[in-house]
Amino acid sequence: MSMKVLIIEDEKITRITLENILTKEGYTVETAADATNGQKKAKTGEYDIIITDLRLPGGDGIEILKTAKKSNPSCEVILITAYASVHTAVSALKLGAYDYVTKPLSPEKFLGLIKKIHDFKKMSHENKELRQRISRLENNYFVAHAESMRKLVQTIKSVAVHDYTILIEGESGTGKEVIAKAIHRESKRSDKPFVAINCAAVPESLIESELFGHEKGAFTGAAGLHKGYFERANLGTIFIDDIDDFPYHLQVNLLRVLQERQITRVGGAQTINVDVRVICATKVNLMEKVQKGTFREDLYYRLHIIPLNIPPLRERKEDIPHLVRHFLEKQNATSLLDKLPEDFYEYLNAYNWPGNVRQLENTIERIVATGDLNIPKQLSEPKQTLNGTMPEPPKVRDYPSFNEFMKEKEEEILNWALEKTDNNVSRAAELLNLPRGTLRSKLAKRMESDST
Repeated sequence: MSMKVLIIEDEKITRITLENILTKEGYTVETAADATNGQKKAKTGEYDIIITDLRLPGGDGIEILKTAKKSNPSCEVILITAYASVHTAVSALKLGAYDYVTKPLSPEKFLGLIKKIHDFKKMSHENKELRQRISRLENNYFVAHAESMRKLVQTIKSVAVHDYTILIEGESGTGKEVIAKAIHRESKRSDKPFVAINCAAVPESLIESELFGHEKGAFTGAAGLHKGYFERANLGTIFIDDIDDFPYHLQVNLLRVLQERQITRVGGAQTINVDVRVICATKVNLMEKVQKGTFREDLYYRLHIIPLNIPPLRERKEDIPHLVRHFLEKQNATSLLDKLPEDFYEYLNAYNWPGNVRQLENTIERIVATGDLNIPKQLSEPKQTLNGTMPEPPKVRDYPSFNEFMKEKEEEILNWALEKTDNNVSRAAELLNLPRGTLRSKLAKRMESDST
């Protein structure tokens, strides 16, 4: 990053010396020889650093410091003087001066001071850009150009402001947690915790403890008190993903929390009040599980107050180009957009995307990592042809009976070992990790079989 520096100094030699030093280091330098011109330039607010003498014709450096900070608070001001005073130095620093330097100036020390400012401003600039990028990504938390997704966005905005329990339905990879975070961000709880748990990823024996917590000594290994997800999400939002994998025998505990807004830690007797917004997600039709008796009907209706259905990617392919751009922005690789092959989006639209948005994101990440823009090579799933139909699967080989198949394979292996060892039985047995006698016996049986 290039920095612009203003030097205000009435001593010509000092002014020219400083200008030459900084110009050689690559800084853009302007100068002024008195307070009047210095004030005029400082008011523009276009300088990163202002170096000013304390005593100047027509004014002083303190007034220039005040002007510079008013015009551009991020401008750093260095005061230089031959008349050092503790009182003046303290006053200058209180007004926002970066430093107070006495003459004669040491070029090395002075350049070190400027370099510190340069490094700090560079880091601040990079942090600002990073925050802006993160903010852009957070504000565009999901792409919604397809009609079905635009309707979903409107529903999210209307229900987010209330504390209704929400059930998000959608196939794996459609972005259910992204939707849950969007609801939390749009809600009055946005500045409070968002806590997520995936039921499929937690062993069944630990789910109760992870959700509701446990007391010290509640079970073997419970060395201390453990606060569960509900307590950690207090005043905020808890997102329970893959609720369809929630153990049946614990579903009544979850139902009680939803009804009473109270939990009891494992091994404890005290009830603890919790104020949480509950969002659950399922990758299957929960009503079908209810009908099969593997999911409680009363819990289903308690969760199903506000259902949100996320359409799979194959049903909203108009979002694909926008998703590609979004994921390239996340990877800071939008330069690839100009290098995409002509049939890039044609192929993406023809593909069925069984892994939905997550699969598309993984594909884009792979493209960025490898630089290979050949989509057919990047997709690991079976590909569709451009007319939208899947290619014919390879024909399944017809195998003989198990015994015949194993005999055929044994024959292949024996021939391979003998060929590799030039028919040396001892070495072939060693290669196959077989006792020499066993191999001789198998070869003898083969010879008997051939003679008959």
